[in-house]
Amino acid sequence: MRLGGFVIHGNCRGSLGRCLDSLAAVSDTCVAVDTGSTDGSAALSPGRGFDRLVRRWEGYGAARAAAVRALKGCDYVFFLDSDEWLEPDAVAALLAWKASAPSAPHYSLVRRDWARLGGRRFLYRTERHVRLVRADAAAWQRDMIVHEALPSGETVRLQVALEHDFADTVEAMRTKVERYALLWAIRYHRDPRSVKPPALQRLAHLLREALLKGALFRGGFPALRLAAAVAHHHARKYELLREVRRGDHAELVQAFDEDRLCDLFRLLGPQGPPWRPQPMVPAGLALTPRPSRPGLAPAPVSARQQD
Repeated sequence: MRLGGFVIHGNCRGSLGRCLDSLAAVSDTCVAVDTGSTDGSAALSPGRGFDRLVRRWEGYGAARAAAVRALKGCDYVFFLDSDEWLEPDAVAALLAWKASAPSAPHYSLVRRDWARLGGRRFLYRTERHVRLVRADAAAWQRDMIVHEALPSGETVRLQVALEHDFADTVEAMRTKVERYALLWAIRYHRDPRSVKPPALQRLAHLLREALLKGALFRGGFPALRLAAAVAHHHARKYELLREVRRGDHAELVQAFDEDRLCDLFRLLGPQGPPWRPQPMVPAGLALTPRPSRPGLAPAPVSARQQD
């Protein structure tokens, strides 16, 4: 079984190295999709044996679909965000999974979201995310402009954890989720789904994050503030959906409907992809060949920094 790994990145030099090491440790071939980095991030992937795919930012769906096309010939694809990584025990578990002749279309991993707030680092929450996808089920579409789940299918739960630097400041989280909420509303403005009451969404998700998922007990008041920012996202999705359906944000909606996704993100402002500010890459894309990799031995994985 041949496993292809990929990451989409912008200006994230501080976190990208351990992400690349994690992908290289378990994958037979790897692609780094560079959406316009200017901080030296681009230099990190070729030296680790990655192909470097350079393209304009058109959202997550288009970038992931491009990565899958570049991993032609792989049986499964595995992907991480640029602020995610694997610990050595997770690397070992995924190598064992590869050797087990997997066949399901989707495999989910546990993601451990870490926050660094109020002068301390704590586990904010754990969630399951599909990160291993059989190649014929890796059906990302261009209209998936925000983080989106793949179409439903058989999913096997693996007892494997990936680590995620989730939040450094509450203010940055609120800015990011506001952007995500607007993109979600634009994507679903023609969908027949009903608008859920925003106030109830805010309360329900605050209780879910802070109490049911235990963030308040692990992180105290800073975690409660972060939970409020996450809950704000779920309320704002429906507030913005109402706005879009009554004709607000018309220029953004038109760009989306006409599949002018580069224009959509340009009109949203200079922030670029939600993880880091960065400029657009000129039209077109380029693939930088990776150097030959000696064998398929796993690359070393950086241990998570401890407080």
